[in-house]
Amino acid sequence: MATFVMFGKYSAEAMKGLSKDRTAEAAALVAKYGGEIKAAYALLGKTDLLLIADFPGTAEAMKASLALTKLTGIGFTTSPAITIEELDKLIGEL
Repeated sequence: MATFVMFGKYSAEAMKGLSKDRTAEAAALVAKYGGEIKAAYALLGKTDLLLIADFPGTAEAMKASLALTKLTGIGFTTSPAITIEELDKLIGEL
């Protein structure tokens, strides 16, 4: 499994659909694409949401990101992430 960081920004349309049930719906949708949300945070500033999720690969992360936008109206920017320990290992291989 690969880790992805998903930055979400509410649209005006997304604000209309706010619901306490939406978190469970989003988690189920991520699972549909083989993923799992490891952490989720609400933020103040130019980013409204931060999700940390594991997916089998990039294609599944992209599908989930698009599907979440379609479901919720929240626009997501999704980026792969590695731990600092993994980065250190890569640097050691240079």
